[in-house]
Amino acid sequence: MKKRFLQITLLLILPVFLTWGLWISPVTALTTEQSLLAEAWRIVNLAYVDDSFNHQNWWFMRQKLMKKPLKTREETYSTIQEMLASLEDPFTRLLKPQQYRNLQIDTSGELTGVGLQIAPDSQTGKLIVISSLEGSPAEAAGIQAGDRVVKIDGHPTTEFSLDEAANRMRGTVGSSVVLTILKESRDQPQEITIIRDKIEINPVYAKLDSSSQAGPIGYIRLSEFNANATVEISQAVESFEQKGAIGYILDLRNNPGGLLQAGVEISRLWLDEGVIVYTVNRQRILGSFYAEGPAITNAPLVVLTNQGTASSSEILVGALQDNGRALLVGEKTFGKGLIQSLFDLSDGSGLAVTVANYETPNHKNINKLGIIPDVVVKQDQILPSQITRRADKQYQAAVELIISQKVRP
Repeated sequence: MKKRFLQITLLLILPVFLTWGLWISPVTALTTEQSLLAEAWRIVNLAYVDDSFNHQNWWFMRQKLMKKPLKTREETYSTIQEMLASLEDPFTRLLKPQQYRNLQIDTSGELTGVGLQIAPDSQTGKLIVISSLEGSPAEAAGIQAGDRVVKIDGHPTTEFSLDEAANRMRGTVGSSVVLTILKESRDQPQEITIIRDKIEINPVYAKLDSSSQAGPIGYIRLSEFNANATVEISQAVESFEQKGAIGYILDLRNNPGGLLQAGVEISRLWLDEGVIVYTVNRQRILGSFYAEGPAITNAPLVVLTNQGTASSSEILVGALQDNGRALLVGEKTFGKGLIQSLFDLSDGSGLAVTVANYETPNHKNINKLGIIPDVVVKQDQILPSQITRRADKQYQAAVELIISQKVRP
């Protein structure tokens, strides 16, 4: 069975190689539907991070579900979803063939849809916006991190899995979807009609801020951790170094994460040495990633964070904070300390399975807790055009730290 490693919203991808034999009933051969169910069960049995399987007998779960008269593929999918739901882990889930194909399209760097990054709220389980992609229809409609998606085309989002909700927001360019959004500042939700469009994913935006008399400051905004992010950041820093940058501001606000390896590689750009992240698998075996040095620059660094800073972003944030390389400015991060891998199923569908937890270099487990900045600065909602300008209080605070040289290189 081939396992692919692809980027998915708010998921970290860690290579896990597994080998297993095909289970064959000693009495009767399995039907096609039973085989698919057994295949999904076996993947979770071998890979899932919690070997108690949420304190239940996982073999008994298999035996019980295999007795179901599975006649159609949809019945099989429903049974697999029932099995996964018993783990009470929203990040371990079935991706039906179309959903799996959409995910593969997403990783190509171009999307068609509304441009929302979503996740279940860690406290309520309700659908929450992590971020709106820059230049997307969702951003233009004013949907922001922290907003709740209550309905999609009139259907309550409580009826959908995370992937089903995402799939309903995708669609052809020019088609429309009605999202019912509840903002923290409002008592009543509002309906917003959004026209789907093609969304180019450019993960890095960089500019040199020369407004300070102390010298130019390199500003780098990273929107997600994809395969190109490390190279693009490296090129931006090298360019700014040649232009005499006195320090850097790395903006990870509303960055929902992405590839684990990208988070590690970008951490290495800023660190000469030290632990970047620890991983803990189901056998309680501690793995680790280290900085290999030298860093691309030792200039002062400030990192901007908020509640939309999640997953791989938190690995980078934790590495820089715990190693004393940067000061964090902004608001507490999202709090996702879980790592998922993707597994192909034989019918073209797939499973996203939580395979490990991670800890920061100081062995902090941030899952559902987040990371608290060194300097907490609350930010009122601002327009995308106001980022890095006077209304952006967090950015202004970061500039002051760079200028005053309070940031340790």
